[in-house]
Amino acid sequence: MVLPLPDYASLLLELKEVRRAGLVRLRGRALPALEAAAEAVTAVAARTPGAAVEALLRRAVARLDAGTLRTAAEYTLGLAQGTRDWPASSRRARAASVYGVSVERFRKDQEVMVLGQVAEHIVRLAADAAGADSGAAADDRGGAGTHRAVEVRTAGRPVRLTVHVHPVDLLRDVDVVVSPSNVYFALPEPYKSSIAASLRRAAAVHGVTGEVLADPLPAELRKWADRHGTYGRAVRPGTVAATGAGALTAQGIRRIYHAAIAVPRAGTNDYDVLPADVTRAVSRALAVLADEHDRHAPPLRSVCFPLLGSGRGGLPYHVSLGAVWAAVEAELARGARWDVHFVVRTAEAAELVERIPAGIRPARDRRPTG
Repeated sequence: MVLPLPDYASLLLELKEVRRAGLVRLRGRALPALEAAAEAVTAVAARTPGAAVEALLRRAVARLDAGTLRTAAEYTLGLAQGTRDWPASSRRARAASVYGVSVERFRKDQEVMVLGQVAEHIVRLAADAAGADSGAAADDRGGAGTHRAVEVRTAGRPVRLTVHVHPVDLLRDVDVVVSPSNVYFALPEPYKSSIAASLRRAAAVHGVTGEVLADPLPAELRKWADRHGTYGRAVRPGTVAATGAGALTAQGIRRIYHAAIAVPRAGTNDYDVLPADVTRAVSRALAVLADEHDRHAPPLRSVCFPLLGSGRGGLPYHVSLGAVWAAVEAELARGARWDVHFVVRTAEAAELVERIPAGIRPARDRRPTG
């Protein structure tokens, strides 16, 4: 059976709990995301509380670059020899000394990065485990797994959509990924859990010890804003800025289209996203794709959409998908031959995409048939 992939944000929250509690105090603590990942990845028996989670953490940390990053992670989580029973403050102080910074600086900066890197490797381990099982699972469940095909008809011809059920930074061999942005094209910090933050992390170039050598996406967006005279001010919702993909080119991702759909709400940390702006942004992204198509060798052919606005923007999955699909369907009906992909994180969202041929409706509106 293919288990649902763990959610990065949930894993990060639970890793913070492990850091606070320590390995010897995991008994009785609710760590559902880590436990689900451990079940998928490890073969450790659960007779000892926390044993499977600890085994998972050791595997993820072992994947980090040797040096300060891995050493700091081992101290932070109590995986270093003799530290499993240390209090959280002592482990944090020792990890801070690895980077030569104050405890407070480490808490606000490097610790967030270290735990984020561990969470990402756990996601990748779970994705690898799911991939190993997906062939058999697809046979048993009619195509379920991390990649699913959806056949639709538009303008009288069949069209095949591909649904990816995994984090966006695990995408491979899709020419263009559309990334949600605010109207200032200000990217979130790379340790955040959003689509845009994940793509920023994955596009960055890292050194052998995990340090960031280049952070190309914000630099390219700044150049785009300078060219168009928009730096420091909001663009119209629906505007799309095209950039390179940085280190993601090694995964076959060649372009990232940043879609301005989120309008910051004054005096808060919240955003407003309108479905009409999502549709406008998708239409614009497809227009940019058509314009750039022949400028690359080989020509750009495939494009992947997340459910834009369904995170911090607050749109329900079915509303976001309806807004995205309205523009995609109109483009396909005009004869466009793009290879269209969707990337989602939950089974609920994947099920909605798979229901496109029957019409997009929220789960609560489904009626039994027969």
